[in-house]
Amino acid sequence: MQVPARIEPLTPAQLEQALPLIAAYQRFYEVEQIDAERNRRYFSRFLAPSDEGRLLGAWIEDDLVGFACLYWHRSSLAAADTVLMNDLYVEEGRRGGGVGRALIEASADVTRERGIAILEWATAPDNEPAQRLYDSFGASRSEWVEYELRV
Repeated sequence: MQVPARIEPLTPAQLEQALPLIAAYQRFYEVEQIDAERNRRYFSRFLAPSDEGRLLGAWIEDDLVGFACLYWHRSSLAAADTVLMNDLYVEEGRRGGGVGRALIEASADVTRERGIAILEWATAPDNEPAQRLYDSFGASRSEWVEYELRV
């Protein structure tokens, strides 16, 4: 029987537990230089209360097994605030057990609590397991093509 994940905003004391998961997420997307101190500084800005976003943790008993990082975002096309779920990660051994779904549902709850109508996110084109999860929510796929310019 699967134990349901408890989702809650991470506290400053819990950020240390999240750093290995953040590094694992970065390795999954082939980040070359993972720096724990840089991650500590960067992700601490999303600890509640924050004007920039929210870092949610997924707990099974006392184990942090996943996270979602939400960014308070804006859309000039919709002329509205949105919430960007910029990061979603679940430990490899915990995938398929409802943790990702619980994180997305909690992210949608945060979006509604903020009075915002749009939760948006992206994933790599080859991340088919994530896409199956996202499709199961009835979310619509964007037609946009994303670009990056290293400067």
